[in-house]
Amino acid sequence: MDSALISLVAIILLGISAQWVSWRFGWPSILVLLVCGFVVGPGFGFIKPNDLFGDLLMPFVSISVAIILFEGGLNLRLSDLRDVGRIVGSLVVLGILITWGIAGTAAYYLLDLRVEVAALLGAILVVTGPTVVQPLLLHIRPKGQVGPILRWEGILNDAAGAVLAVLVYEAVILGSIKEAPIPIIIGLGETLTIGIVGGAVGAYALTYLLRPNRTPEHLRSPLALALVIGAFTASNAIQHESGLLTVTIMGVFVANQRSVNVRELVTFKENLVVLLLSMLFVLLAARLEREQIELLGWGSIGFAAVLIFIARPVSIYACTAISSLTFKERTFLAFMAPRGIVAAAVTSVFALRMAEENIAQADRLVPVTFLVITVTVAFYGLTARTLARGLGLAQSDRQGLVITGAHPFARRIALALQEEGFKVLLIDINRRYVNAARLEGLDARYGDALSESLVEELDLGEIGKLLALTGNDFVNSLAALHFSAVLGEHDVYQLASDIRDLPGAEADQLPSRLRGHTLFGNEWTHAELVKRSRHGAVVKRTKLTEEFGYDQYVEQYGDKTVPMFVITEGRKVLVRSEGDNIVPRPGQKIVALVSTDAA
Repeated sequence: MDSALISLVAIILLGISAQWVSWRFGWPSILVLLVCGFVVGPGFGFIKPNDLFGDLLMPFVSISVAIILFEGGLNLRLSDLRDVGRIVGSLVVLGILITWGIAGTAAYYLLDLRVEVAALLGAILVVTGPTVVQPLLLHIRPKGQVGPILRWEGILNDAAGAVLAVLVYEAVILGSIKEAPIPIIIGLGETLTIGIVGGAVGAYALTYLLRPNRTPEHLRSPLALALVIGAFTASNAIQHESGLLTVTIMGVFVANQRSVNVRELVTFKENLVVLLLSMLFVLLAARLEREQIELLGWGSIGFAAVLIFIARPVSIYACTAISSLTFKERTFLAFMAPRGIVAAAVTSVFALRMAEENIAQADRLVPVTFLVITVTVAFYGLTARTLARGLGLAQSDRQGLVITGAHPFARRIALALQEEGFKVLLIDINRRYVNAARLEGLDARYGDALSESLVEELDLGEIGKLLALTGNDFVNSLAALHFSAVLGEHDVYQLASDIRDLPGAEADQLPSRLRGHTLFGNEWTHAELVKRSRHGAVVKRTKLTEEFGYDQYVEQYGDKTVPMFVITEGRKVLVRSEGDNIVPRPGQKIVALVSTDAA
């Protein structure tokens, strides 16, 4: 069999397997990917990326990074900038300059690099890794403004850091940093102009073509991919390395327009990015040579420590000195700056070009950068959650519930859960129901639960479950699908269909894969629950004891009750659904709809 095919398949299998292992054991995925790359590359020499891809390796890396940054831009919301825009701007400008100065100085003294090479390494390492930060944020779910700040900083820093690295590289080619200020300023202006204009034009072209009847559904994602690659290449052709800024801005513009729905596009890009990231880290780590790794010493460890304990804290505290952030929020930001794929890719590209130009110490860049990536990912990945908990910024276990529907029965459920201390949010398009909920002291929002803009505006930090309680089965199913992307498919529930027993209803039923878990059981439809509620049934909370356990509860209430939730001693709310095996124990509470005579 062709050895090139075997190597390519091995890279894909290794990458995805590493992602699965990291998920299974809760390890940072980049660490597992890097270990795989080190083992099959410099470790045993099984895979040699330069021989496998030849001259196509760096173009493949560049295009992949462009797609990754575009996908990152799709996850940014301009509404976040109302609160954190000034801080993000300060971090992207002043923060980058501070980090560059400290990193470059440390590289000069600790790594014994020439001034020009040290300056280039410092410029490359100003970037933070959004592909590392985002999973950590999803795991921690920090309170306050730190989440939006880190998401925006990670994406914009990647683009801005790549631009800075290009400008410094051009200064290195000139032979002296002192002779470069004017060319750097001119290059910066050209890059910003081309990046902004190119991103805006690319976003307009994409949204125009994605409108109804202009592109068939099966071609939308491939078309978007082609336009992103085209915009990236065109920008680079006009101004060297301006393409990363172009695709980042393009992604932000596309994500924040309202003329077309880009949910399917976002899902496609997310899946593609996982594959590309997996391949890139294995490939780039496998490119390392043993001789390069042997160049590392204690100075390299000291350099990584300077980035973690000096450069990042100084940058954060300087940029947020007059902000509204608390000391705890600033401290958390000061210890969250892992490096990722952009640093690895940009370093690999520049090291290759410098080697072609016969610039001394070019071979030092790649091993130092990979060491920094490994150390920072390990440090922040292992300490971030503990730090967030210690500072009181980590969200507690998300036991809050969002309920679609604010009709009287939904409000009774919401009140019972809220009185038990759980956060409950109601959403409805009926203003009368929303106003009634607010008068009862409930948090209710007027709007369509299927609206992307509404979901983006909601504070879901404490929300972990969805209860779709409307009278429309298809709306409930759509809401379950909509929120499963945010909350996970295991935590979305909907009522059983009211039409399932009607003649011909089986053909109209949605398949289970397009529905949430059946709430309370198959027999409890919206119509049946509302009927019981109108006949006087009440939402009752009953605490079980050793003397009055679950068996006694069932014996007393029997078919006069609809068990809905179980509240555990640890203050967790368990939702009763079809097929669950929840058996309430003494010390727990049952929340149920109980007929008046039984109550």
